[in-house]
Amino acid sequence: MGSLDSRCLDAFPDWLRSLADDTRALAGVLEDEKISLPTRRRVAGALNYLFKSLDLIPDGIEDLGYVDDAFVYRVSSAIAVGADESAGQADASGTLARLSSQAALIEEFLGDLHGRFEAYTKQLPESAARGRSVEDIVSDAAVRGQLLSDVKGWADSYAPPTFARDEKNLVKLRSFLAAKLPE
Repeated sequence: MGSLDSRCLDAFPDWLRSLADDTRALAGVLEDEKISLPTRRRVAGALNYLFKSLDLIPDGIEDLGYVDDAFVYRVSSAIAVGADESAGQADASGTLARLSSQAALIEEFLGDLHGRFEAYTKQLPESAARGRSVEDIVSDAAVRGQLLSDVKGWADSYAPPTFARDEKNLVKLRSFLAAKLPE
């Protein structure tokens, strides 16, 4: 097993175990009006992705179902911090800095697929889920409240899937993403 595979097999199960806490933390960032509007749009897009009916990897798929959500959180945070240097500083919780620092492993793992994944993630603020657009989420307190209520309910009921320390999981993960990411 190579060093990259070993690091991924250490990190990805941890990310799945912390997904509910990461979701709650990003919800806090979304609510923080000290955070710039473009950054909150990125965060809203990432949180809304959790509720997309057709995400990259269906949530019930073996060990892999929520790995794409964990990836979206990290890459969205890295995009936000990269676009707005003050985003990480304005986020007193440190959530954006922590998640964005973990995005480098995703880039390394995905290799030539990373550009497609990043492009997909960049368009999330333009998408909708459950009838909620990102623009509605950031501009309408009632819509934002609905999302935050859904986020809380999801996080409270989330049971992390196992992610066996098996290189086959990494092969399946890359294969899923290669097949589902737009060209």
